Amino acid sequence: MPNLSDAQSIREFLEDAIVNGQYSPGDKLDPAELAQQFECSRTPVREALQSLAHSGLVEVRPKRGTFVTLLSLSDLVERFQVMAGLEGMAAKLATRAITTEMLAEVEKALTECEEFEAVGDPDGYYHANARFHGLIYEASSNTFLTSTLIQLRRSLQPYRRIQLKAPNRMRRSLLEHRNIFDAISSGAEDDARVHAENHVLVQVEEFGNLRRAWMTVTRQTTSQLL
Repeated sequence: MPNLSDAQSIREFLEDAIVNGQYSPGDKLDPAELAQQFECSRTPVREALQSLAHSGLVEVRPKRGTFVTLLSLSDLVERFQVMAGLEGMAAKLATRAITTEMLAEVEKALTECEEFEAVGDPDGYYHANARFHGLIYEASSNTFLTSTLIQLRRSLQPYRRIQLKAPNRMRRSLLEHRNIFDAISSGAEDDARVHAENHVLVQVEEFGNLRRAWMTVTRQTTSQLL
């Protein structure tokens, strides 16, 4: 394992490892062992595991430890469907209420996404993507909707981040962002809603394709070892 020292890097590494199957549902994640493997103190490991617990990717069982809890594809579909509806609502409300200054901030975040896509950096793109969507939530001027979306996005974070590593996904995501931005900037409420919903729903398919590819590689590797 790499030498990691901060909680965010450890959390993202563990997210990838869990989602791509390096850790299986039910596996125990021991802070002491992970700290030794990452060559760091236990503090950032505990912080990373706590963050993963908030997202629902791991489960903390009193007096027993922390265990992996991987969502099934059907569970993910249900969550992404809810998120799509809320994202669409946020985009529609933002189209009505967004100010010139806020629109400029959204465009700046979109430019950052373009820069990370150009250099092929999915992790950098993910964080710029989060800013892009967060600004749209803020522009919606609906605090309850914003807090609900943030909580749901946090629970789906590892799945949304990992699907950006699918072939050409960043390029397609960028085009989807541009469609959302153009609709908001032109005042097309319904178009903004539809583009925002579709942008979320397509991620289910992307992740499903990526998971099937991993399973194929895993089976091939296993058969070669036998």
